[in-house]
Amino acid sequence: MGLGVLPWWLKILAKIILSRLPFGYSFWQRLSLFRHGAMDDPDYVFRNFDQHYEAAGKPGSGEGFAALELGPGDSLASALVINGMGGAACWLVDAGDFARKDMEIYKTIATSLQSRGVSAPDLKGITSTEGMLSLCEAHYLTNGLEGLRTIPDSSVDFIWSQAVLEHVRKHEFSDTMKELRRILKPTGACSHRIDLRDHLSANLNNLRFSNRVWESAFFTESGFYTNRLGYEDILAEFNSAGFEIDVGHVDRWEKPPLPRWKLSREFLYRTDIDLTVSGFNVILRPIGTMGAMEDMNASDSVSDHWGIDDRL
Repeated sequence: MGLGVLPWWLKILAKIILSRLPFGYSFWQRLSLFRHGAMDDPDYVFRNFDQHYEAAGKPGSGEGFAALELGPGDSLASALVINGMGGAACWLVDAGDFARKDMEIYKTIATSLQSRGVSAPDLKGITSTEGMLSLCEAHYLTNGLEGLRTIPDSSVDFIWSQAVLEHVRKHEFSDTMKELRRILKPTGACSHRIDLRDHLSANLNNLRFSNRVWESAFFTESGFYTNRLGYEDILAEFNSAGFEIDVGHVDRWEKPPLPRWKLSREFLYRTDIDLTVSGFNVILRPIGTMGAMEDMNASDSVSDHWGIDDRL
């Protein structure tokens, strides 16, 4: 069951109505509505981490690395992967408590990881996600930016996200990037896949609305929010936060999918070239470290590793 067959404007209306019914997130989750990710698939769980970690050059590997996933969504399974890959600690940071708590799901994932040679922990006898997280030296923070602010300076080797940054509230984006820079070690790296489509119709119909309407609680609390930052906007935010930027694969439309006359006036500054970018992969490192990394990897540049799955 889903809303995929509906036109974009009817999806907005449906989600506004459904999000105000007296049911919790877990109810809609069971119906595959408002779902946050596909991390109950063991193959996807492993691939999601491994591709990002490989793309970033495996920062901290071999020394008990610390990792952070921004926006784990429906699943805490990344804790199993990080622990199984030799991680000493991890943080899973989200804007709410969206993760499934059924331990049978995690036991199945752990068994699958073990079958592919990943030393995932033995979950026999573990009866709660709290117990699993403790076993993995993992911390699940569900208060977004405030959660990031509790993590010590320069404590994380690797940060990654998969189609998450576009959902960070616009007014919190700059501070979120600054916090990621603060907690990242000088030798650390971030890997992000960013989807700039409207998450309604794989178009840019979200750019039809004024900021006043789109950023209102009526819209932001209805399950279809994206911050509508463009490609150039996001790169500028990364730079302002203190990151050096290595853009990998960029997905583009042949031409802007929404005619310029349909754009809200707040977006008329964006060039046609900028409006053709539908998504991209990017590696971020603290300013001043990218050159050293390129020297170390002259024969195997991190940019050559881009093959990150953009499945949502």
